[in-house]
Order: sequence, then structure tokens, then C-alpha cells
Amino acid sequence: MKKKQGFTLVEIMIVVAIIGLLAAIAIPSFMKSRTTSQQNACINNLRQIESGKEQWAMAQNKTDGVTIDTAEVAAYLKGSILPTCLASGALTYNVVGTTATCNIQDPTSHVLP
Repeated sequence: MKKKQGFTLVEIMIVVAIIGLLAAIAIPSFMKSRTTSQQNACINNLRQIESGKEQWAMAQNKTDGVTIDTAEVAAYLKGSILPTCLASGALTYNVVGTTATCNIQDPTSHVLP
């Protein structure tokens, strides 16, 4: 008499249900992590922009309220590349003395503290 070996349908369904449950728990956590990392990267980019604006203003003897030239400010940033928002937001450089902003407000705002 031969003994049949293999998994039953019930065992396979239990494994699939467990995998589905784990995925349902993990995916929202991954999404939150992605959103948080994009927010942190954008805030860091805003800090870099502010630093570049201030260095440019001091080097060019500009005062608060002066409109900046983004191409000239880029020379004061690492790699001479203007940073962007990773969450597809638009960065506004504003004038000297006014903090740079990102247009993303919800669910997490990209604002310098």
C-alpha cells in the first residue's frame, strides 16, 4: 500500500491566508515609511536651499526682500544642482529673508521647522 504525500487544499489555503494577513499588515507600514522619508528629504532640500540663498546673499551683498537668481544660487549648492521634492511637489525659493517652501501640505506638510 502506497502512502500519498503532499499538501492538502486546507493546508495550502491556511498558508495563503497567513501570507495575505502579513501583507495586509506590512504594506501600510511601508507606505508610511516612504511618505515619511520623502518628507524628510524635502525638508532637508529646503534647508540646503536656505543655506545657498544666504551664502549667495552675503556674497552678492543682497538684503532681505531681494529676488534671487536660482541659477546663481545653484553655484552655492553641492554639485550646483537645484534640489527638488521627491514627492513631486514644487519648491518655491522665495526672496532673501523668506523661507523656501514646498506646495505639499497634506497628509504630511513639507515645511521647515
